[in-house]
Amino acid sequence: MFGINGAEFVVLLVVAVLVIGPERLPHYAEQLGGFVRTARGYLRDAKARVDAEIGAEVGDVDWSKLDPRQYDPRRIVREALLEDDDDPRPSRTAPPPPPAPVVPATGGTAPFDDEAT
Repeated sequence: MFGINGAEFVVLLVVAVLVIGPERLPHYAEQLGGFVRTARGYLRDAKARVDAEIGAEVGDVDWSKLDPRQYDPRRIVREALLEDDDDPRPSRTAPPPPPAPVVPATGGTAPFDDEAT
């Protein structure tokens, strides 16, 4: 509850008893309970209004597919690149050899353009 463990909750209760006092504590606890009931009612009504406005088609949506934590950019790119292929497995053939380096026909050094960049 609110990131508070049992020991911290007990300490908060002891501090509340000391600060508020045992005479007024039941009255404040009753007010807190009423506030919580009212807040739950507001949330329940808001949820009902949202469900009524959106309609029943939202119930058919698979929200787990829209969870941003499940996206893997590598998988998305792989699926986009392989969507036209029948076999989604990568090919096992050897990569093509690198192209041969281009050697100038003059046999000298490469031309130098002093006006470039």
